[in-house]
Amino acid sequence: MNVVVIPNIKNGMNNPNIINYEYSIKGWKKWCEKNGCELFILEDSLLPIEEMKVTWQRYYIFDLLDNSKIDYENILLVDADTMIHPDCPNFFNMTDGKYVGVHNYGSYDWIIRSIEIYQKYFFEDIKLPFYEYINGGFQIINKKHRKFFKDIINFYFNEKDRLIQTQNKYGVGTDQTPINFLLRKHNIDLKLLPYEFNMCDMLRREILDNDLTFTKIGWIYHFCAIPGEKSEVIPYWIEKTYKHFYGDK
Repeated sequence: MNVVVIPNIKNGMNNPNIINYEYSIKGWKKWCEKNGCELFILEDSLLPIEEMKVTWQRYYIFDLLDNSKIDYENILLVDADTMIHPDCPNFFNMTDGKYVGVHNYGSYDWIIRSIEIYQKYFFEDIKLPFYEYINGGFQIINKKHRKFFKDIINFYFNEKDRLIQTQNKYGVGTDQTPINFLLRKHNIDLKLLPYEFNMCDMLRREILDNDLTFTKIGWIYHFCAIPGEKSEVIPYWIEKTYKHFYGDK
C-alpha cells in the first residue's frame, strides 16, 4: 500500500485566517481511491507551532503511521495547497526505490539567498547546486529513509534555537533548504521528477489564469507564491480547479 500524507493542522494555531483545504483533500482522496492508495491527513500538531513549525513536524511520519498501524511501501509527503489532476500518472511507480522530489522552479533570487544563508550558518562544507534544489511540498520516501528522518529530527532539536532565529531574521524558509542540504550530507540517493509533478510558482510562469492553463500542461498544481491574502486566494484556486474537474457536486 502506498500512502499520501497531507498536513491539515488547525489545533494550536492562533491564526484566525486558517486556510480551508477542503477541496484539496477531496481531490487527493479521489486520486487515491482510483490508484489504490491510502490518504493520511495530519490533523493534530505534535508540538506547539512556536516550538516546531508544521513543515518540520511532518518528518515524524514514520512514527505516526506506525502508531496508526498503517503499513506502506512508499509515502508521499505533499502540501495541502495543491490539487492533483484526476488522470495524474501513478508517481509511486516512478521512484526506482529512491528519495523523490521535484526541482523548485520558482524565485531563484529567494532560493539562492536561502542556500547562501543556510550554508553560511549550518552547512559550510556542503555544496548545493541550485538546479538540483527540490521543493519540500512533494517528497516521496520509503522504509529505507526511516533513519534519515530520525537524523532530520535530531538536527532540528540540536539546532532549534539557531534555526528559528535564522528563519525569523532572514525569511529564508523553514525546513526546505535544510532538507536539501541534509540529503547531500547523508548521501541520500535522490531522483528528480519533472515540473509537471509539482508545479510551483504558476503565476510567475504565466499559466495561472481563469482559463486554468496549468491544468492542460501538468499533473500536480501547487498554489504557492500568489499575491494576496492566503486564506482567500489559495482556497479560491483550489476550489476552482476541483470544480473544473468534478463539477459543482
